[in-house]
Amino acid sequence: MSGRATFWRGDAPLILASGSATRLQLLEAAGLPVEVIRPDVDERAVEAEFIAMGCPPAGVAAALAEAKALSVSPRYSGRIVLAADQMLICEGRPFHKPEDAAAAIRQVAMLAGRSHELTSAFALARSGQIVGRGSSSATLAMRPLTPEFIEGYVTAAGPAATSSVGGYQLEGLGIHLFEAIEGDHSTILGLPMLTLLAALRSLDLAR
Repeated sequence: MSGRATFWRGDAPLILASGSATRLQLLEAAGLPVEVIRPDVDERAVEAEFIAMGCPPAGVAAALAEAKALSVSPRYSGRIVLAADQMLICEGRPFHKPEDAAAAIRQVAMLAGRSHELTSAFALARSGQIVGRGSSSATLAMRPLTPEFIEGYVTAAGPAATSSVGGYQLEGLGIHLFEAIEGDHSTILGLPMLTLLAALRSLDLAR
């Protein structure tokens, strides 16, 4: 293994149950060896069930993360599986990834001039059992934006405007949309790394 991989103490690479390139980059940047296995979960069905039960955003994000981790874990006995999810709530309304550019324009317009909360949660599973979990939240204030600016932003951002909840990626052109941000950067990107690394250390899986 390379010197960077010495931060990982597991016998096999961490399995990431996610298709998120950003989450993969966060883990690799922290020196953790990762194998990607996409989960097979109806996320909207799980989300609707827990919202109907009155779960707060952190609870819904945690339920989604656990469902995804458990959909992969039984097939890889003994391996550590990580899954994560993120909820965006603005004035009590949940937001999801926009389906197309027109939906991204509508989402950004609804968020413009308002503050919203992003909650990122993760779950760790081994042999079909949850062995670790955690979450973190951040508050983001989007500045007032004209319709012309929003349309120009979505056009310039391209796929980034439809690949993330809320219609933006903070690590790219989405940074132009905001006037204030409170919270951990990795939480905003979709994986609360400080909380995750603490959970891995508690399982003797990270140094």
